[in-house]
Amino acid sequence: MLDALDVVILAAGKGSRMRSQTPKVLHALAGRPMVSHVLETAQALNPSRTHVVIGHGADRLRTALEGADVHFALQAEQKGTGHAVAQTLEQLGQGKVLVLYGDVPLIRRDTLAGLLARVDEQHLGLLTVTLTDPHGYGRILRNDAGEAVAIVEQKDASAEQLTINECNTGIMAMTSAQLKRWLPQLSAENAQGEYYLTDVIAMAANEGVSVTTAQPATPLEVEGVNNRAQMARLERAYQAELAEQLMDQGVALADPARIDIRGNLTCGHDVSIDIGCVFEGDVELGEGVHIGPYCVIKNSTIGAESVVDSHSVIDTVVAAGLNQVGPFARLRPGTRLAVNAKVGNFVETKNTDVGEGSKINHLSYVGDAHLGRGVNVGAGTITCNYDGANKHLTTIDDNAFIGSNTALVAPVTVGKGATVGAGSTIAKDVADHALAVTRSRQLEKPDWPRPEKTA
Repeated sequence: MLDALDVVILAAGKGSRMRSQTPKVLHALAGRPMVSHVLETAQALNPSRTHVVIGHGADRLRTALEGADVHFALQAEQKGTGHAVAQTLEQLGQGKVLVLYGDVPLIRRDTLAGLLARVDEQHLGLLTVTLTDPHGYGRILRNDAGEAVAIVEQKDASAEQLTINECNTGIMAMTSAQLKRWLPQLSAENAQGEYYLTDVIAMAANEGVSVTTAQPATPLEVEGVNNRAQMARLERAYQAELAEQLMDQGVALADPARIDIRGNLTCGHDVSIDIGCVFEGDVELGEGVHIGPYCVIKNSTIGAESVVDSHSVIDTVVAAGLNQVGPFARLRPGTRLAVNAKVGNFVETKNTDVGEGSKINHLSYVGDAHLGRGVNVGAGTITCNYDGANKHLTTIDDNAFIGSNTALVAPVTVGKGATVGAGSTIAKDVADHALAVTRSRQLEKPDWPRPEKTA
């Protein structure tokens, strides 16, 4: 029966020191709420049920975790960790119970699996950590035999107890029967006036139930977030780990401390990434791709041997390979680049196919368009795709040439091999291999006197 597992994630606190209206556990680590990281780790243990205790911002947490396989338990008043866990008692099964915290996002599955392996009817599992500076943490009290027998909170500790460096992480595991037996016995007779879950340690010791302890691989695993500085520290620690994994796979990072991955980044061989880049959602970089400094790439696939120059923003794009993008390009959702297509500096595209070998080199907006092969779009060109109510398509067929400063008023088609003269406004279809020019004649007046300022 002890093979069944209930995971209880405490996520009811406000987090006043964050100075935010957002519930603490919803603050983002690597682009996802902290509680989502904890939930993902919990799910890796294959629990029978996962319970999330909510309180402050309860509706926002329900929304954020919508679709997740969790049971919510409401802690209407925050009266301590013991009181929080008590809100789940009626939902617990008959196996083991693991208590986690929504603001401790870096905890590892292997650490928790090792802790759970120690739990049975005669043993309670407690995760502790040894810190150089234990200030603020509850201390682990041991008897002369070295057995853990109690936890004393910082505010309740004596001067001698405050010298102890072994600290409580708050993460513990026990059987459901033990928890149901001990929780009703908790008292709020302490400095905080709260029901401490940690008091069950002393109850276990009094019953002769052994308290077995384990420690994480590093203290960062069990570090919680109470303020912005801690949030930033854990963010960098998490990103450093991801950077290390990328380099182990052969990715060249100009500076491992200056990369942010907020999702899943998959890289082929010989990928290089310069400083300050941000990757969001699911991003795939093919072999030999080079990403220049300060680029943002979201939910996109960049094909082999492509180069993305500095300060480019790429969102929901598929680039087939051998592409040149940027610098300072913005490729919006629905952009598709065929092999060897180029989108240059200060160019914006949206919902556009750029054909094989086609180029939009400078200072243009091309939206809701289809470009064939070998198209050349001059600087300052725009597709006028919106009439104030609806979007319309611009089609530029193979090998067409669009002169600089052209406005293409959609819906419109420029035929194969056609040429549009610079400065034209094209509102009608252009036939294959035709020249279209709409600019007015140049007027010149010799010896024309310039106006002068009047007194």
